[in-house]
Amino acid sequence: MTRLLDAARHNRLTLMKTGSYYLIHICVAAMVAYAVTGNLIASLTLSLLEPTVQAVAFFFHEKVWERSLKRRGTAAAMQGA
Repeated sequence: MTRLLDAARHNRLTLMKTGSYYLIHICVAAMVAYAVTGNLIASLTLSLLEPTVQAVAFFFHEKVWERSLKRRGTAAAMQGA
């Protein structure tokens, strides 16, 4: 449990961004799904399922970008030295 809390603290900003992205995505997905299906239950189901998968993917996407930027910074610093 301690490792999970440490990871959450370390990734606080990314998790907050992921949460806000998730809420916006749910709203947009619900509106689009309802417009396409005309079925409230189907639109709610789709709007919760797809954004949940996207939010998890977004979190890891952000982590890959952070790692890439750190590597670029390290490489640039080594070239300048």
